[in-house]
Amino acid sequence: MMDAAKFPGILTAISGGDRTAGGKFYDLGYYPKQTSTSEGTMTMMLDNSSVASSDPLSGTAHNNSPQFAAAGSTSNSVGHSVFRFGGVSHALNADALAQSLMDPNFAAQGLRDYDEWTLDLRMLNTGEPFAQGAFGKLYRGTYGGEDVAIKLLERPENDPERAQLMEQLFAQEVIMLASLRHSNIVRFIGACRKPMVWCIVTEYAKGGSVRQFLSKRQNRSAPLNITVRQALDVARGMAYIHSLGFIHRDLKSDNLLICGDRSIKIADFGVARIEVHPEGMTPETGTYRWMAPEMIQHRPYTQKVDVYSFGVVLWELVTGMVPFQNMTAVQAAFAVVNKGARPIIPNDCPPPLALIMTQCWDANPDARPPFADVVRMLENVQTEMACVRRARFRWCMSHPLTSE
Repeated sequence: MMDAAKFPGILTAISGGDRTAGGKFYDLGYYPKQTSTSEGTMTMMLDNSSVASSDPLSGTAHNNSPQFAAAGSTSNSVGHSVFRFGGVSHALNADALAQSLMDPNFAAQGLRDYDEWTLDLRMLNTGEPFAQGAFGKLYRGTYGGEDVAIKLLERPENDPERAQLMEQLFAQEVIMLASLRHSNIVRFIGACRKPMVWCIVTEYAKGGSVRQFLSKRQNRSAPLNITVRQALDVARGMAYIHSLGFIHRDLKSDNLLICGDRSIKIADFGVARIEVHPEGMTPETGTYRWMAPEMIQHRPYTQKVDVYSFGVVLWELVTGMVPFQNMTAVQAAFAVVNKGARPIIPNDCPPPLALIMTQCWDANPDARPPFADVVRMLENVQTEMACVRRARFRWCMSHPLTSE
């Protein structure tokens, strides 16, 4: 669990509960409320992927701001090294956000107690933006020669309150990403802050998102062994996240990335947070098509909202389709809450996977299995599939094809 002493003004210890040794949960010291869009997404949308966090205007900040330390390695020489050889490409010369990041007149700052994660801008080469939202952009680039994804968030010039809250959102995401080290979670590379921009850099997933993968298949499901392997990657990553007391809150196929080794990594922790007592949780986060009914209804919720979302993700992997694709996001939310609607499980879905789905998206959060159990169930499915393949192989070897 997080050490609150390291995060003055960001984390607040709350007594009670039984998940931690000290009987405490840790909450971030503000409650940003997300802004609804026509697609029902409560986070900033970039090409159907949630990037950054939210519209923080309705949040309540602590008086203390996140503590930032200047990076000694990023002085004026950064600007010279960037603009003379590499750095921002010519196509981005008119991009004010990228230019603000590389402005040699201001040193980059990192989060205090996380100095090792402060970016050295001399190593950063920013390419073209590939997604954009209300408060920032995503760029592809390189850091020390490695392909990376670069998230840039713009500081609101004329709104000090929003700027303060966005700065705390930036600190929240850095703290979380720096805390997560797992093969099925996108790898954090570093972050920094300048007067007008915040920057977060993670590894770049060459395979795109799971949603893009499924879309390329034109809503056809992947082979069953791939489906189960991908589902296991997600479940293992989420089991790890929950073991640290975190909630993702926006688990969906857009936020699952496919890396070069074909493994799945969970990304986008802009709305993730540390689990607290239910009365402290912020409603209206995530995306309606994947959102648990208790979140839609603004009721208290726990980590089990991620389990619900996983059930929908598993359905996507099995069918290759978008959940409730014949409804608007708001219509889907209404149907889930008021009619108990769930995506229709196809008849050819293997019964063990259908069982996992229905258990995960149960209306009663307490009836949903923890991710440790989901992992175990999927491993059993994988083992059974391997046994069937071996049996078929043995049968084929004992009954070779002949010209007759």
